Amino acid sequence: MGRKVTIATATLNQWALDFDGNRERILESILEAREMGATLRTGPELEICGYSCEDHFYESDTFLHSWEVLLELLTAPLCKDILIDVGMPVMHKNVAYNCRVVFLNQKIILIRPKMYLCNDGNYRESRWFSGWQKHRETEEYYLPRMISSVTGQSVVPFGDAVIATRDTCLGFEICEELWVPQNPHIAMCLDGVEIFCNGSGSYTELRKAYIAFDLVKSATLKCGGCYVFSNLRGGDGQRVYFNGGSCIAVNGDIVNYCQQFSLQDVEVIAATIDLEDIRAYRNGIRSLTHLAASAPSYPRVNIDYSLCPQFDTMLPVSVPVAVQYLTPEEEIEKGPACWLWDYLRRCGQGGYFLPLSGGVDSSSTALIVYSMCSMIVAAVQAGDTKVLSDVRRIVADGEYVPTHATELCKRMFVTCYMASENSSKETKNYAALLASQIGSYHMVISIDRVVSAVLEIFSTATGLFPKFAAKGGCPRQNIALQNIQARLRMVLSYLFAQLMLWVRGRPGGLLVLGSANVDEALRGYMTKYDCSSADINPIGGISKNDLRSFLKHAKEKFNVPIINDILRAQPTAELEPLTDGKIIQTDEADMGMTYDELSVFGKLRKQHKCGPYSMYCKLVQTWSSWCTPKEVSEKVKHFFRCYAINRHKMTILTPSYHTESYSPDDNRFDHRPFLYRANWSWQFRAIDKQLECLTNMKKSNSDSLRTGNAKSEAVPRQRVGIHV
Repeated sequence: MGRKVTIATATLNQWALDFDGNRERILESILEAREMGATLRTGPELEICGYSCEDHFYESDTFLHSWEVLLELLTAPLCKDILIDVGMPVMHKNVAYNCRVVFLNQKIILIRPKMYLCNDGNYRESRWFSGWQKHRETEEYYLPRMISSVTGQSVVPFGDAVIATRDTCLGFEICEELWVPQNPHIAMCLDGVEIFCNGSGSYTELRKAYIAFDLVKSATLKCGGCYVFSNLRGGDGQRVYFNGGSCIAVNGDIVNYCQQFSLQDVEVIAATIDLEDIRAYRNGIRSLTHLAASAPSYPRVNIDYSLCPQFDTMLPVSVPVAVQYLTPEEEIEKGPACWLWDYLRRCGQGGYFLPLSGGVDSSSTALIVYSMCSMIVAAVQAGDTKVLSDVRRIVADGEYVPTHATELCKRMFVTCYMASENSSKETKNYAALLASQIGSYHMVISIDRVVSAVLEIFSTATGLFPKFAAKGGCPRQNIALQNIQARLRMVLSYLFAQLMLWVRGRPGGLLVLGSANVDEALRGYMTKYDCSSADINPIGGISKNDLRSFLKHAKEKFNVPIINDILRAQPTAELEPLTDGKIIQTDEADMGMTYDELSVFGKLRKQHKCGPYSMYCKLVQTWSSWCTPKEVSEKVKHFFRCYAINRHKMTILTPSYHTESYSPDDNRFDHRPFLYRANWSWQFRAIDKQLECLTNMKKSNSDSLRTGNAKSEAVPRQRVGIHV
């Protein structure tokens, strides 16, 4: 006889410190879970206050307001007769913990603190929280008086325990505990826990969506059971974007999952499982049963509640489904677009402004904005009233209904080609055609008079007038003349962004978008405080190669023919004089390295933790087919010199959508110094010594071969017989 349970997991777009909005989204998810017939609802990590409160976790207000929200949840009629698991910070004995709080019918059942904290990548959890160290132990937690007055409880269990209902047993993990080598769910499984709930705050990186699904499947494949994974979605005030992907797995199979990217603030999925399937699965793994027979027990909190409805015979059991993962190009299309939408609707501005140069980077940024508009239109057409309300507020038109992405783009997106005497007709045409094909409000301006005016001020003050290298100037003059163009474009960008809606008769202003890719940031191939300095940058964590692939995808997806011409053009800053009307300056020549090489340097530096010497030792082998050891040494040294000289630029890097694991963003992701000895004397000497050893070894081998060949010619060759 089956014992069927319907379980719901919520994906929420929560916002740090938005206690009103967070509460409403939690209540909406509970309502949807009830409508699906669920008797258990779980939600994402720190959903009450928002995950990215960061140093606000030092403030007692954050804990107080979290308890106030919990009080409203406890007393809400929606929350009656359903077991609810929410995430919030809790202070116990003057120590802050990241917790799950489980309640039922105005009674708190258990407060389960996180045991293993995440401290890599963009995570710094141990800065604000401590991990619970007392495994399989609980203590009494004294509830705030405002909670006690409703629940009638003075103390509740706090610690590493499980919950036993009349029909099953539930355990809890929190985010990182699914990733650590020694997962709590294994020990809980051996003690008879059948349902595992995990509230998570996992952010997106390209090509990484499958990891959480694989971990969830693996957890239930090796030890059976039902794993309910709930993840945040959206940008809650930081550079990261939480990518959704909540799912439910049973005995090694995913039976339901939600979208990775969406404009939906609340998405709830449910699954109906048969507890007898779990029991049969586990009983069939004899090694598991033998381990379970001697496993230590968890403290159990017993509740008089059944997850199984009284009449469950006709409930259909959820069956395995195939997970459809997005391609990297689709992730770039949707992820930064959702991030831009979250930022725009929450900051109170009226749209975006982009200096559109007609190159790969700014064109990619423009197409991401167009993707955002496409997603907005699709959501409105699907009946999302919240998205429609936000759009109307942003465009300042209470009756407006977007019907097409290009029409919405015209209202929300201003692009501007900022020409100089060094700009080419080709890039000007690329920018104009791209703008017309996506519908942005496009302008063309000349910055030559502004540049001349600034140089005239310098000449008046010094009596000297700088020249480009092509006209006899020195390198310092050449760089200064390039930089002043780039910086004036930034000044003009903010002027136009602040006033263009005034010009068009609308209230508010525009946010300036940056368009420097992750490789240029890593190399420092940008002018400090130039037009890469902006309010936010949707492509700042994406490599040049991935942007090229995205453009090919976007050409077909959005039917933008001009992309072919943009992709064929050589990347160039267009800051030096043209020769016979043609571009001579190219990015890769200026950088002294290719974008492919930059990507490799970035991954070795960040992912593989390589300094100059270890990077050389790796590359001298992997690049041996096309580079000599000497060439490899020069490339590595050149990269590290440029990296050291330009590292200071990362301190003012525009906040960027995080997606690449070798991002050099030192404001959060990459904590390295911004001042170095640029000559790397000790490290470079180590490379030189290794190069000398390789050169001597090669010479020795070559001499040995020549000697050996001479001797072999003096000895008569002997026939070698082959026996079959």
